[in-house]
Amino acid sequence: MMEWSCDPNDRVAGLKIIEDLTQSAGQVQRRVLDEILRRNSETEYLKGFIQGDLGRETFKKKVPVVNYEDVKPYIERIANGEPSQIISGQPISELLTSSGTSGGHPKMMPSTIEDLDRKTFLYNLLVPVMNQYVDGLDQGKGMYLLFVKQEITTASGLTARPVLTSYYKSKNFRNRAFNGYNVYTSPDETILCTDSKQSMFCQLICGLVQRDQVLRVGAVFASAFLRAIKFLEDHWEELSSNIRTGIISEWVTDSSCREATMKILEKPKPELADLIESVCSSKSWEGIIKKLWPKTKYVDVIVTGSMAQYISTLDFYSGSLPLVSTMYASSECYFGLNLKPLSKPSDVSYILIPNMAYFEFIPVNKGLEEERIDRDVHCNGNTDKICMEPEPVDLVDVKVGDHYELVVTTFTGGYSSHWDNNTQANYHHCGLYRYSVGDILLVTGFHNQAPQFKFVHRRNVVLSIDTDKTNEEDLLRAITKAKLLVEPLGCLVTEYTSYADTSSIPGHYVLFWELQTRGKNPLTELESSVMEDCCSNVEEELDSVYRRCRSKDKSIGPLEIRVVKQGTFDALMDFCVSQGSSVNQYKTPRCIKSEEALQILKSRVLWSFFSKKMPSWVPYRLIQH
Repeated sequence: MMEWSCDPNDRVAGLKIIEDLTQSAGQVQRRVLDEILRRNSETEYLKGFIQGDLGRETFKKKVPVVNYEDVKPYIERIANGEPSQIISGQPISELLTSSGTSGGHPKMMPSTIEDLDRKTFLYNLLVPVMNQYVDGLDQGKGMYLLFVKQEITTASGLTARPVLTSYYKSKNFRNRAFNGYNVYTSPDETILCTDSKQSMFCQLICGLVQRDQVLRVGAVFASAFLRAIKFLEDHWEELSSNIRTGIISEWVTDSSCREATMKILEKPKPELADLIESVCSSKSWEGIIKKLWPKTKYVDVIVTGSMAQYISTLDFYSGSLPLVSTMYASSECYFGLNLKPLSKPSDVSYILIPNMAYFEFIPVNKGLEEERIDRDVHCNGNTDKICMEPEPVDLVDVKVGDHYELVVTTFTGGYSSHWDNNTQANYHHCGLYRYSVGDILLVTGFHNQAPQFKFVHRRNVVLSIDTDKTNEEDLLRAITKAKLLVEPLGCLVTEYTSYADTSSIPGHYVLFWELQTRGKNPLTELESSVMEDCCSNVEEELDSVYRRCRSKDKSIGPLEIRVVKQGTFDALMDFCVSQGSSVNQYKTPRCIKSEEALQILKSRVLWSFFSKKMPSWVPYRLIQH
């Protein structure tokens, strides 16, 4: 049986756990797979591929690598309460909604109570690692701005919610033992407040009141932390007034949140209010973090992958404090840690902790990545396409300098269901076997037997501001529908590309359109209302995660379309060719990363239009079949 326990207050023991696991990474991985197969050998899913012996080699030979569309029918059967008589695995306690989408709706991943123990284990391992590099963290507090999001109940009675909401609402978090290295300025009641504005307001009051005790600040993602800075920028006068009078604003109506904040505020603090007003009223907010929280040693946020676009903005507000990315995780599984947390963001690598799941890696040829053949292997065993990808390799067999796509097999198990006579209820079981997460990783080295990986990017994601992940296919579909609006004006969209503009908070999507008139006359003007409708139509066609971020979370700003001069995309091609692209194989990039290429587009903008409407969004409800 695997064990996931670590005392965060015992630095020596915590570091020894990491050393023991990484020194025997291959052996641990074999034990993990054996344990997963032992628990779930009778599941309907595995029996669809394997009859008889279910050993490691048989599993890898017979069970295909899959993506979400392949396992989605099984997960929906659980969500819809369909019974089965196969006994196996542990009861599913909830479904975790991912930031990725399927059919425009959030993906859902099965989870168990034991999964929470694994997450707690990894969080506890962070503490001894960080203590190697930063002294005295037990002498103060962390101002971490953490939030929960809306959850739903499926037809089977299971709760579906984001992975962090699940963790913050769990007993593992709420009933956590005291850990001097992880004391927060935010009371749990403020974190668990479902109104994000009230939660943010109260967490900032608590953080400001305890400013002299704050040794580190952060959020999960860089985008969320910067959103908090923008909130502070917009509301510092009201926050200061509350602190001056010792009374919380009347619009904060969540009683638990309000009471917990009042316990921290205690009484009027006019001197602190004067200081806040003096700092926040200055012309420049450069270094505002160090000015308001002077003892801060680092900013704890994820700045790898798409979050790297926020590094310069974080440097501005923090006064170039160290930016620390501690953990690599997803809704599917918590994977690993950064053993060198003070390394520069561009140098961050994560080590996958080998007892968290069974890991495999599909070699990726970066030069041919765009030409990869999509997998279409179905769970019922029917194969419509032959997978042309290389065979996955094990964790200890990856090579330094090579790129891989991460594949995971989790402890949660496969699909099954059984009737429990004691509780008089059906329990369901479903998990992930050889599931392609979609992350492209670069091997940068090894720590003992365990490889270290740099997160490169999500496969096929072209735009991301917050938790949204818009791929090329979704963007094309949205633009194809929106561009119909300009055709009655005698215009055609001949080319387009995009980029995520994070120069302001919140960031927003920018589309560059090159238009051509049907006649010989050049384009001289456009109807603003039509182009604004184009912006709104694009947003309406993007997936539910984007629309939630726009409409509910307000973490993404209005989409912008910039119309460029004719010939702009020819100039873009000329630039790309000058940088080494082949004329014969050139394809217009659908997302611009190069600053030089971006300047070519920006310098040729004729008009700019923004969406004037919020896209529609309602919480996803499963349709019962």
